[in-house]
Amino acid sequence: MASVAGKKRKRGRILKKILVWVLVLAAAALVIRFVVWPRLDKGVTTTYNSYTARIGTISNALSFSGSVQVQNNETITSSGAATVRQIYVSEGDRVTRDQRLMRLSDGTTVKASFDGEVNQLNVAVGDEVTANASLIQIVDFENMQVSMRVDEYTISDLSVGQACQISITALGKTFDSEIAYINRISSGGGSTAYYTVTARLTASGGVLPGMAATVTIPQEEAVDSVILNRDALSFAQDNSAYVLMQDANQTMQQVPVTLGVDNDNYVEITSGLSDGDVVYAMATAKDDSASGLLSSLFSNLGGGMQPAAGAPTQNGGNTKRNSGDFGGGAAPGGFGGR
Repeated sequence: MASVAGKKRKRGRILKKILVWVLVLAAAALVIRFVVWPRLDKGVTTTYNSYTARIGTISNALSFSGSVQVQNNETITSSGAATVRQIYVSEGDRVTRDQRLMRLSDGTTVKASFDGEVNQLNVAVGDEVTANASLIQIVDFENMQVSMRVDEYTISDLSVGQACQISITALGKTFDSEIAYINRISSGGGSTAYYTVTARLTASGGVLPGMAATVTIPQEEAVDSVILNRDALSFAQDNSAYVLMQDANQTMQQVPVTLGVDNDNYVEITSGLSDGDVVYAMATAKDDSASGLLSSLFSNLGGGMQPAAGAPTQNGGNTKRNSGDFGGGAAPGGFGGR
């Protein structure tokens, strides 16, 4: 009988402990639901950047670095020993094809084989010259070219006859041109193949061989279209684009947009926005609720224990709006290519 009574008392103590734990867990759940959770929700501070859609023009372009080279360059030499009898030109003179340049004692008349300019005159009248001696150099400084290296990932975007622009860095001048030649045999080593591409350059006014140049090849272009800073875009899980706009109640709503030409800085909006529409993109969602959570747990379950000194304090919920780079309206057409 004593053994049975002992077992009953032991079972009673266990049930009391279980009941105490159930009450403690229930109290904790109530504290979290009605004290901690509201503070956690209020501890989030969301900030937004604002952007304004404007009418403008953007374009995509490929850009390559190169240098100016001559296409026609000839140094004329003597065929044998002779004396220079007559010289008809001077250095810097413009010459045309088949124009007489000089006459030698052996009866040879030296002529230009293309239109160009006398770059060097290496002899004078009366000079004795030997076989293969350098007499005169003719260079075409008007019809030149720019060569550039294009990697294997981009070469398929180029074709002979494709329009381009050549900018001469030192002179600040730009010339219209086209792709003249693509060498389809790669050059150089390494893991990436490169191909030599040549663009024609018809220029004057100080453009010289060896000068650095940039070749720009236009691609897509959007003219007088609705343009938006790309940072203003958000994307759903299916990669569809949308922007955030405020409704009449100052609540942020997702507005789907359709994208057009994109140059990595700005993007054309073909539907969903109009000129002057202000949109928002989330900048930060700062959560300072960790200290509030600890404070709630310790104060309600642990007898009012406070968080350690220096712990962050809880922020009330609020929304801030910061002006974006495109907010306020940039001048139309001010969007350059890549």
